[in-house]
Amino acid sequence: MSIRHVVVALSGGVDSSVAALLLKRKGYQVTGAFMRNWDTVNELGVCEADRDCEDAEYVCRRLDIPFHQVNLVKDYWNDVFSEMLKEYQHGWTPNPDILCNKRIKFRTFFNYVMDKFEADALATGHYARTSIHGNICTENVLSSMNIIPRNNTENVKLLQALDSWKDQTFFLSQIPQQALRRALFPLGELTKPVVKQMAQDAGFTHIAKKKESMGICFIGTRNFPNFLQEYIETEPGQFVSVLDGKVLGEHKGACMYTIGQRAGLGGMKEPWFVVDRDTSTNNIFVCPTTDHPALYRQLIMTEPVHWIADPPRDLYEDQMYDCHFRFQHRMPLVKCTLTLSGNNQVWVSLAEPIRALTPGQYAVFYKGDECLGGGKIIKLGPTLFDLRGRRTIRIEEIEKRPEK
Repeated sequence: MSIRHVVVALSGGVDSSVAALLLKRKGYQVTGAFMRNWDTVNELGVCEADRDCEDAEYVCRRLDIPFHQVNLVKDYWNDVFSEMLKEYQHGWTPNPDILCNKRIKFRTFFNYVMDKFEADALATGHYARTSIHGNICTENVLSSMNIIPRNNTENVKLLQALDSWKDQTFFLSQIPQQALRRALFPLGELTKPVVKQMAQDAGFTHIAKKKESMGICFIGTRNFPNFLQEYIETEPGQFVSVLDGKVLGEHKGACMYTIGQRAGLGGMKEPWFVVDRDTSTNNIFVCPTTDHPALYRQLIMTEPVHWIADPPRDLYEDQMYDCHFRFQHRMPLVKCTLTLSGNNQVWVSLAEPIRALTPGQYAVFYKGDECLGGGKIIKLGPTLFDLRGRRTIRIEEIEKRPEK
């Protein structure tokens, strides 16, 4: 089955705009679709979705392609935002961008556009590649871009972009195989400066000059503690030193802090950082200096792993598997060994200590250029401070001090 009709998920940004431009130039039948996942105003009284939608429609007019809006506000609330709030209340730090790609863009939105517009493929502005689709900037449009037949038993692999700095396979690590088979990533072999120049040359000047989106997926950049308090009831608690159990101050809500974050304690000679949170007592445990051993660990456990293509045979035959790991978008890959546990969960033993490993974040695994998939971090091993036997207290040993 050859790809002829492609729906491009337009965000109003430069990357998806250039993805549509490249497909149009190569002769595809292109349709632009804007996902409306959030429709409330930010702190400045601006609905960013409206502004982005206008830019997406502008691109479609310039390219002379159809433009559609797809309202997924309810789906986003139920499948992503509500889940995010639950994890914060649980004391975790979620990654809504990964969850949005998994449940919204490459499931709900994907199924809708494939059916509604009778499309052959969905294209996005992600910097990534696959094992079946080559570089659409250079290859013959309708001869090489073939979709694997649905009855083909060989799964499609997700590969890192050639530009390692912009590679976004981390955010795609939970993508369903069904969607990956029919996904196109036109920017997989391009760099950001080249993409911006293409946008400038095509007349998308104001879009090329837009700032990178750095906030929560489809919600945008906000004062996050204030934003979170609109949806979660917070309770004050205490900052407790991991060194001696001393109470160093009070906070307004444990869910507003994450491991590795600066605690913001006043009157201290040096900055203190969050080591852990205890949701049962609402205590936040802190340590001095950003490189304290209490911030470093080498062992974590994940939930059942989502393998994008095929599960590593060695892992299931030998119960162990060597690969690489990251839990943040741009962190350098770290060697690790996976040990299979029950229910497809894995223990991840890291070759070196990593700072601020955090429950709720995703452990994503790589082998060479391939992104294998990953799973949510659900348990943390001991810190280097614990292993050195210098920690004098543990969470369950903290006693509440009497009120003054």
